[in-house]
Amino acid sequence: MTVSTTPAANSADLKAKETFSLIAADKVEGTSVYNPGGEKLGTVEKLMIDKVSGKVGYAVMSFGGFLGMGESRHPLPWDTLTYDTNMGGYVVNMDDDMLRGAPTYLEPDEVNWEDRDWNRRLHDYYGVAPYWM
Repeated sequence: MTVSTTPAANSADLKAKETFSLIAADKVEGTSVYNPGGEKLGTVEKLMIDKVSGKVGYAVMSFGGFLGMGESRHPLPWDTLTYDTNMGGYVVNMDDDMLRGAPTYLEPDEVNWEDRDWNRRLHDYYGVAPYWM
């Protein structure tokens, strides 16, 4: 089987992954995250989606490190991100210092996503209501 690389095939693939208001999760992963000044803070590593409501709860942003070593992961409440078409990425109203003090983890098994107290502290830190409310 051959895969066509004609413009029509690429257009069809784009339509399957993105519309005016919808985007496929795999297209969000890897997207850059910037501060309002345009400085790159990190990239979206993965999305955490509520299985019952279907709402995106968090975008986990990788931050810092070099070649995957020493980077931390910051679960950003989805409501803290705004997509900027000119930048081709998400903008968060925070700087490096705010991120350094934010709830973070190094390894995926370090966070208990079901811990409502931890989730509430995370939302309080960023000043946004929890996604489940």
